[in-house]
Amino acid sequence: MPRYLSLVRIDESTGPAGGPSVELMQRMGELIEEMTKAGVLLDTAGLTPSAEAARMDWDGEKVSVTDGPFTESKEVVGGYALMQCKDRAEALEWTQRFLKIHGPEWQLACELREIAEG
Repeated sequence: MPRYLSLVRIDESTGPAGGPSVELMQRMGELIEEMTKAGVLLDTAGLTPSAEAARMDWDGEKVSVTDGPFTESKEVVGGYALMQCKDRAEALEWTQRFLKIHGPEWQLACELREIAEG
């Protein structure tokens, strides 16, 4: 069965103050439990803010390191889910459910990509 990576993209400047609510974390926990029991979810996690990140660039000769936050980035990857689904349609369905549990106070997007095998 194919594996899919859902990258959760957020604009850190527009998220609710204080981060996810207790209610959102409960809804997320319930969805994660459902996905785990269905055998779909392989791994998931949120990521620390971009202020705590480092970006490395290779210019063909040397690596440069830039500490966050990254002012030129409007959206950053805020989390991910690694899923194993029967097909793209199933992966899209689970990803849509994840987005919908956030409610109107969140503006986010998920980029869904199949993992290339072999």
